[in-house]
Amino acid sequence: MILLRHGQTVFNLHFSKTRIDPGVPDPPLTPLGETQAREAAERLQATPIRRIVASPYARAIQTALIVAEPFDLSVEIEPDIRERAGYSCDIGSEPTDLADRWPDLDFSHLEARWWAHPGDPALDGLDEPEEVLDARVHGFRARVANRDDWAETLVVCHWGPIRSLVGYRVENGMFVQHDPHALIAEVKAAKPR
Repeated sequence: MILLRHGQTVFNLHFSKTRIDPGVPDPPLTPLGETQAREAAERLQATPIRRIVASPYARAIQTALIVAEPFDLSVEIEPDIRERAGYSCDIGSEPTDLADRWPDLDFSHLEARWWAHPGDPALDGLDEPEEVLDARVHGFRARVANRDDWAETLVVCHWGPIRSLVGYRVENGMFVQHDPHALIAEVKAAKPR
């Protein structure tokens, strides 16, 4: 499968300059983020892609829709590849709001609050534990590994899930190929964090 990190967001722009959470829930792409998505689509043109899966965050959906256009593919929404909760940008939008913005996409399988956010009582005021992120992301990986089209699946998600799968960070708008049959320990041993 191909793992693509969403394009730059308003959150990324401000946080990268200040290292201070700007308090922007479910931020949209910036103009640069949209350009990064278009450039990723161009770089992927020679790659056979039959399926596109995206996290329910607006930034991943926007990126996926830009990339999907030249492939004439629809986008599937998958909550298990959402970002690890830690900042305001990890507070998502309710499925009804997402459906209002993107009526052609199916959000009916999402819970009303499909994300865990930093103030979630279940997290005891802490960031989402990394082992929780790993468990859900690796569950998704196992489901993709059982599909015949795993090699032609594009997954638009976030740096946390990508790092969990391949063991290193990927910048906005960049992608990496990942064999979902590979053991994560082998991948992490091959690439430093």
